[in-house]
Amino acid sequence: MASQRFLIGVDVGGTNTDAVLLDPTKSGPSAVISSFKATTGTDVTTGIEEAIQTLLKQANASPSNVASLMIGTTHFINAVVERDASRLEPVANTFPFIDFPPALIKIINGYGARISGGVQIDGTEIGPIKEAEILEQARIIKAKGLQKVAVVGIYSPFDEKYKQEYQVRVVLKKALGGDVEVVCSRDVAGVGILARENAAILNASILRFAKRTINGFKRAMKLLDLKCPLYLTSNSGQLKSSNEAMQFPIQIFASGATNSIRGSSFLSPNGKQTESRYVVDIGGTTTDIGCLLPSGFPRRASATTEIGGVRVNFAIPQVESIGLGGGSLVHVPESVKGRFSIGPNSVGQALREKAKCFGGDSLTATDIMAAAGTAKVGTSTPEVLLETIEAARRKMKIMIEDLIDRMKTSPELCSLLLVGGGAFLCPPELVGVATIEIPEHSGVANAVGAAVAEIGEAAELIVDNDKKDTTLVDVKARAIAAAVARGAKEDEIRIIEEDVSGIPYIEGKSKVVVKVVGPVDYGRFLNSTNIDVPESSTDDVYEETRKWEIEDVKAFTEEYIDYDTYRPNIDSNRVWNLTETDAYYISIGCYILGCAGGGTPSGSYLELRQVLRDGGDVTIVDIEDLADDALCGPVAGMGSPVIAIERLGGNMISEAWEGLQKHLGTKFSGVMAAEIGGSSGFAPLHISNVYNIPCIDADVMGRAFPAFEISSLFLGANDDNINHLLPVCLASGDGTTMTFSTSKDALAVDKVLRAICITMGLAAGITARPCSKTELQTTAFPIPISLLASGPRRCPGSLQGDHRKRSPRPDHRVRRPTDSEKVFEGKIVGIGNTIYKDHSYGKLIIEKLKDYEKESESTGCDDSGPEKIEIPFKNENLLVEGFYKNGEKKILMVVPDLIMVLDTLIGEACGVPEYRYGLKVMVMVAAAHPLWTSKRGLEIAGPKAFGYNFEFVPCGTYTEVKSVIDEYA
Repeated sequence: MASQRFLIGVDVGGTNTDAVLLDPTKSGPSAVISSFKATTGTDVTTGIEEAIQTLLKQANASPSNVASLMIGTTHFINAVVERDASRLEPVANTFPFIDFPPALIKIINGYGARISGGVQIDGTEIGPIKEAEILEQARIIKAKGLQKVAVVGIYSPFDEKYKQEYQVRVVLKKALGGDVEVVCSRDVAGVGILARENAAILNASILRFAKRTINGFKRAMKLLDLKCPLYLTSNSGQLKSSNEAMQFPIQIFASGATNSIRGSSFLSPNGKQTESRYVVDIGGTTTDIGCLLPSGFPRRASATTEIGGVRVNFAIPQVESIGLGGGSLVHVPESVKGRFSIGPNSVGQALREKAKCFGGDSLTATDIMAAAGTAKVGTSTPEVLLETIEAARRKMKIMIEDLIDRMKTSPELCSLLLVGGGAFLCPPELVGVATIEIPEHSGVANAVGAAVAEIGEAAELIVDNDKKDTTLVDVKARAIAAAVARGAKEDEIRIIEEDVSGIPYIEGKSKVVVKVVGPVDYGRFLNSTNIDVPESSTDDVYEETRKWEIEDVKAFTEEYIDYDTYRPNIDSNRVWNLTETDAYYISIGCYILGCAGGGTPSGSYLELRQVLRDGGDVTIVDIEDLADDALCGPVAGMGSPVIAIERLGGNMISEAWEGLQKHLGTKFSGVMAAEIGGSSGFAPLHISNVYNIPCIDADVMGRAFPAFEISSLFLGANDDNINHLLPVCLASGDGTTMTFSTSKDALAVDKVLRAICITMGLAAGITARPCSKTELQTTAFPIPISLLASGPRRCPGSLQGDHRKRSPRPDHRVRRPTDSEKVFEGKIVGIGNTIYKDHSYGKLIIEKLKDYEKESESTGCDDSGPEKIEIPFKNENLLVEGFYKNGEKKILMVVPDLIMVLDTLIGEACGVPEYRYGLKVMVMVAAAHPLWTSKRGLEIAGPKAFGYNFEFVPCGTYTEVKSVIDEYA
């Protein structure tokens, strides 16, 4: 074997290190020459060294036969999840860690500050960076002794002209010295400033540990006399060089699941497929499923996900899990009325001591299969009643089928790859599954996946629609060139994703995305003896000693709130002083009242929470408590939610507020929401803090609507005159303010406002003409904030514990005594969505849950109800149409009644961006306020206003909720 070349794949886990030796000239199971499982040592070198030595010995091969070493590891993500202070470092960054759990804040928060700069979504400059500001921050960072810095700029991933983050890094490095490491967020993650900032901070914090770990890998290579390239596998299943992994360890956090999915595919004798397949991995405690795309890579998770309680937005595989494994405990009911269940608790690693088949006294899923004779496990065959065996096997089948259905994107039959030590729990046939395959060597699928990983690159741009075709060609060329530069074979690079799509709410703009992959060009490296192993660190052995700084227990936990007894802070003057808990309730409610539109208020809530933690003051008052001469300005954000995830508040609304006051020559005495639904519901709360004025518990939509003129203030307009709503002021947040005073009609207003918004970077703050107390008393929607803040509080125990725990009763999120109800519960089976004239149009299809999909006997819909429903939407949900067994179909409810879709599992709103196949949801409806159900209200916001030629039939009777101020004053 002197001239033959092999690949080595290694998966370094917390307990075991799996390794495999592959012949790159072969494919499938025949490519596996040898495999081995070693114990992971405290210095990481030991396990790798033992595993590779054994592989080479089994194959009678020498180190010179190895063409490349690929490693996947969970070490880095474990450091974050375990809050290990020995592996994490404090970081200086832009924002004050507003989305981090306290445990990580205590370890990682070194310092935070903001400086000038940032770009718009189209790459134009919001403002230049200022070197004097950077140098001042460098002085502070140096005084604090910080060695890690994260730099985060607004829309930095689209900053191709100015490259402001890189400019800041150059100045900082020069001022702080070469030992200080500066991470630019644009190199770590994509659009979404909070999630990208979080990813950059985590990446910076773990740099030192990553270097120690990867140097340990290199040290093992030196001891083994391996002279070949070292790669680490990334979250997306692509390879990173050792130097890239040292710079961006966060990009390999979730490589384990990816390697398992890709390894399973490689080991499958069926080879490449033209359709997606699903990989089910059954272990000792859980069953995990991922989707293998025809490209050979896993389906990615949604735009954001959480790692150790921190929301990030880099690419990781979408994986669903349930508590079913070989060690899962079987719970047999004591009576016929009891429910039979398996898991989620498990004997785990104690299976050999506790399972009945090994002489223990715990009935596990493994015992069921051993007793059934389908698995030869243990030292004896356990005695289990036949009816228990049959019930357990039926339950396991249903659990696995349900898990697969949650991952599927259509009801079509799918193909399954089954791996893991507990694969024998899966029956040979499953509903919705065409074929089930158990690949050979499935026990080392992770290591195989590492060995067959490829090099990939991606590029994206936001462009004008008339340039998208030429831009697509340029973006492809850029992605391919980047992959070649990183070591891919140029003639074998293939495009795995190509997407040109419109941007919601933004006219004339498209996003172009191209992703490519290709095999490693080993011919460029085999003659190189430079392994890039720093001489100063190759002989240093670092023994891991974990450290948890728990002497200050309070710093590691959220403040405990007893939600059963919590009372809002209402002072003797009937002023409601907002708390973090109130803000959290409001954030959930705002998205629910968005009726699928309005954009998520998540970022706005986090900003306001930080304002309150920093001593800010937000006050809320009732309309009736206003002075008779009060003037209250309605405020909101305008533009695409895509913009809101980068430009969090800023000065846009404040500048619009000041601009309209200047235009009218007066000061406003109060602020209110123009649109309570979605992220705009938080706009007046921020203004209340900035200008020390009260926020009025009122708004002029009562929800979210897709057009400016759909406002309750328009109800009092004479002759349908849109000028009744004007003037209105828009501001960009970077110095541009425009006031729109008169218009010929409502259509012109909407077109002009959107044109102004586009010139301001596709997002703007908006302040509408102020309202008097008398006008608010007759045409505003009263106490919407009270409504939002009251719902969860009226659901005893639902939020007990901390702000991240969700309610098990989603139907309690909407609390009006007699006008809201659950009208349907089911599973999303179809979504159509397109962008037209700045709006998101589409249709949501939800089918009734099957009996085995129900979480409890009460879950689901009445047998006399519809089998499925369809919900058309234009940014917001417009109506619900039911389809029945007998072929009948009818309209169940329609705007202006509020149609709200909630995630059944977590009890929170699903907006259009969250709609996806397989998601279990419930549909709630609430009766509209009488202002909207009046003759004039229906002309503005009824079915005919949205193009439907039928009359409005209310879903119920609107009933007032008691004001929080009245209730607790």
